[in-house]
Amino acid sequence: MDVRYINPFLTAIQNIFETMIDVPFNVGKPTLKKSDVTAFEISGVIGLSGTVTGCVVVSLSTEVALELASELLDEEMTEVDDDCTDAIGEITNMITGNAKTDFPVEGCTISVPSIIKGQHTVAFPSGIPVISIPCNAGSGKMAVDIGLKLAEEV
Repeated sequence: MDVRYINPFLTAIQNIFETMIDVPFNVGKPTLKKSDVTAFEISGVIGLSGTVTGCVVVSLSTEVALELASELLDEEMTEVDDDCTDAIGEITNMITGNAKTDFPVEGCTISVPSIIKGQHTVAFPSGIPVISIPCNAGSGKMAVDIGLKLAEEV
């Protein structure tokens, strides 16, 4: 996968945490994902279509999901309810939307995020590497998995 499509996610994650979600964080080194199973039990999944196709998965532990949702909503979240999943969907949307503005091509649209509870497999486009960006966020870990390709590669 072209680094010009990974670097925007590194920047987007940093921007979102510095401006919208006030919890301690750091972004780790991107690695090649070896499994199609999500790293954690709650995931925001968003599809991309147009000039760039594929999907992005923001995977979080329950504890991190509650912490990030609490911070974003400015109220204490104690269970993964509709408000919490809406907040995780919004975080997924903000990261992906922010990243796509820095893609080297235009004409890419993103879908409405879906939230999935429980570890699961993800149907990334076949034949392309999936890059995982590990992050420490708040009191735990999360990962942003990216599987994208240019439409002409389809």
